[in-house]
Amino acid sequence: MTDYVLIHGAWHGSWCWARVRRLLAAGAHGVFTPTLTGVGERSHLLSRDVGLDTHVADVANLMIWENLRDVVLVGHSYGGFVARHVADRMPDRIRSLIYLDAFVPENGKTLFDYLPDNGEGDRKLAVAHGDGWRVPPRPASFFAVNAADAAWVDRQCTMHPLSSFEAPAQISGACDDIANIGYILASGFEGPFGQFYAKAGERRWWREELECGHDVMLDMPNELTTVLLQRT
Repeated sequence: MTDYVLIHGAWHGSWCWARVRRLLAAGAHGVFTPTLTGVGERSHLLSRDVGLDTHVADVANLMIWENLRDVVLVGHSYGGFVARHVADRMPDRIRSLIYLDAFVPENGKTLFDYLPDNGEGDRKLAVAHGDGWRVPPRPASFFAVNAADAAWVDRQCTMHPLSSFEAPAQISGACDDIANIGYILASGFEGPFGQFYAKAGERRWWREELECGHDVMLDMPNELTTVLLQRT
């Protein structure tokens, strides 16, 4: 039995992992899908004090209090930022680190540093609809979510703290010493993640491509679960 910790991306929550969670649990694996503070069913906790550090603590504390070791840690999208920090702080607890169509920040870089517009679009949305500090969710169509799930995803997504996108990464490099690191690219989505997929190849991490939209766990849960089981 393996313990999987699956970290969702911006605007999402534990709900997006339900299909993959069921598939992994059916194989008697332990599956933890924490919802980050301020989003999803924890959206009532969103405040100006919530940021990247809060989200890293959410996952790190889960692993400490549940006494999780030999973990497969998966970060999707913004969750790659969170996963990389958690792995950097407690690499001894992690067997495999997997970035799922995710940001892989270098030390000192913010998430906005990796976007073509340097985050200008999200900042404008925050000013227009989020009192300047909350970013409203982009529509499911923006992320090429499959048509059957699109309306549901639009209903489920919630505001996300802008500060988490503006926080510089604090990475020592310990996370890159983990023995098994991989990158899964959603090739059906025209996003900023090709740069990280290319870098993963340079680092000699294993790589996979799944031909679907950005929310891989919704578009191709069976195929994603197969990759997670085979690669870890």
